[in-house]
Amino acid sequence: MRIHHLNFASLRKIPPVGGGGELAAVCHCLLVETDSDGLVLVDTGLGTADLRSPEERLGADWVAFAEPARDVAVSALQQVIRLGYEPQDVRHIVLTHLHRDHTGGLPDFPHAKVHVGEAEYRAVTDSAAPHHRVSLERFMAAHRAHGPRLMPVGADEGADWFGFPGAARPRGMECELLLVPLPGHSAGHSGVAVRDGEGQWLLHAGDAYMYHGEIEETPPSSHPALDLIQEGAQTDVGARLDTRDRLRALQRDHGDQVTVFSAHDPWEFARFSG
Repeated sequence: MRIHHLNFASLRKIPPVGGGGELAAVCHCLLVETDSDGLVLVDTGLGTADLRSPEERLGADWVAFAEPARDVAVSALQQVIRLGYEPQDVRHIVLTHLHRDHTGGLPDFPHAKVHVGEAEYRAVTDSAAPHHRVSLERFMAAHRAHGPRLMPVGADEGADWFGFPGAARPRGMECELLLVPLPGHSAGHSGVAVRDGEGQWLLHAGDAYMYHGEIEETPPSSHPALDLIQEGAQTDVGARLDTRDRLRALQRDHGDQVTVFSAHDPWEFARFSG
């Protein structure tokens, strides 16, 4: 197994805490090369059509706030091709959640199976589910117009992954990859845990936190610009803060076995991208 840390969209520039040069917020995603399941994408950032016509596909208000760079070359599709693969080689996409900056690449891989937490799936398919309206608004119509093959992953009530209950392997996948419930940011937000060829775990925590200081520093510190994103999106503040605290404990107690990272922190992404 080989794991690539890639940025599938550059968003508005933000200054570091304490001052200094600005960096663009990222859409930190993974491309996992496996022997058993072909290529696996963990989140997809913004897609090629989004980057060509962002206001039309993503909403003018969101674009005005997020300021995505209109560079199709950074899309998942183009980066997969530059690595020497065909789009059809991406057989599975595993999503932390269904917000627009995580699902934009779905139309570029219409053949792929798309795995998402069951509660997140219900939030966009069941009008009686909690947070249905806002969930449907944030899973953009343009990202589901092609009829993505959404496959809900139910929590395994008997499973425990480093103290996180309910971790489950997506159906039809054999590689060591788990969807780990990390509630609070969205109706069914999850992390994606991948075990590399050396036995170490990576946990893509999605938007469970936005800034590395939230899980690395004591007391936890956040970033004011990234706080705006979290505050505007989170569905359950108490659940998200509990998730953050459990991630802090994971980092503290099992940092030699698990590496945690989030979706939008550019300083965190720089550590992995080299």
